[in-house]
Amino acid sequence: MARILVTGGLGFIGSHTVVELINAGHEPIIVDNLSNANVDVLNGIEAITGKRPLFEKVDLKIKEEVEQLFNRHTDLDGIIHFAAYKAVGESVAKPLEYYENNLGSLVYLLQNLRDHGLDNFIFSSSCTVYGEAEELPITENSPVQPAMSPYGNTKQIGEEVIKDAIAAHQFNAISLRYFNPIGAHPSAEIGESPLGVPLNLVPYVTQTAAGVREQLSVFGNDYDTRDGTNERDYIHVVDIAKAHVIAVERLVNRKNLDKYEYFNLGTGTGSTVLEVIQSFERVSNSKLNYKIVARRSGDVTAAYADTTKANQILGWKAEKNLDDAMADAWRWEKKIRNLD
Repeated sequence: MARILVTGGLGFIGSHTVVELINAGHEPIIVDNLSNANVDVLNGIEAITGKRPLFEKVDLKIKEEVEQLFNRHTDLDGIIHFAAYKAVGESVAKPLEYYENNLGSLVYLLQNLRDHGLDNFIFSSSCTVYGEAEELPITENSPVQPAMSPYGNTKQIGEEVIKDAIAAHQFNAISLRYFNPIGAHPSAEIGESPLGVPLNLVPYVTQTAAGVREQLSVFGNDYDTRDGTNERDYIHVVDIAKAHVIAVERLVNRKNLDKYEYFNLGTGTGSTVLEVIQSFERVSNSKLNYKIVARRSGDVTAAYADTTKANQILGWKAEKNLDDAMADAWRWEKKIRNLD
């Protein structure tokens, strides 16, 4: 059993990873400031696993709070760092907030990792580090292009910060560059539930279908893709969560080949926005109210993964498809809206 600090552990990917950590016999400690999550997620985690993990309400932007957190937990086996602002469009409008939150919190965590002699850091990275890729699918050796948004830049810089820290302080880290996590736990006990207006596609789809939003906006239909809409590699959140468990066990058991490793997490298949809508309509047996609007600043045309490295070295592979994810997302939305 490993004691793992999970920052952002009440968020979408974090909560699902906490479930998979518990299922694998580990002890997660959740850290969250509740800026985009609800403490009631703990109830969902407990309903699935039968265990209620320890929760620490901490703002990682505040250095003193981070120091106090690590003083309370000195026997950690690893850290999985999810806590970050994560919306491309919002980052264009609020770049300084994104740099402060995403980079400041990372630096404070790494300082405490160093100061307490701890090891094993998993970084929640993103396919946005590749920018507008020159070739598809995207491999880990694809050149890192200039970031298309401040959010993407925080992930690029974040990986650089980790590499520089490793060179100086000799801990081990893995960056997991995932593409577009969607869906919900099949139990419908936890899922994606953003506070306020959703900034990601799938919760906006399900909220529109549930009548919470009047209409879904599709940003642009003149991209160089099959149907003119953006193409992304949408991956089920449970598959993503399982990859984090494999990664942390890889570090704890000293199976890593380098001090710093990085892996793409995706399905290897791209789906356009319209194909996501069609998948939702298929699994929900309903029509979605949407309209085509102008392009959105910061969006790349297409991005989907080559997952060979993760498949072969981590021994991980996505198991669920787009319809699985949309069905689980809709089941979750219906539950929280009392539509069944």
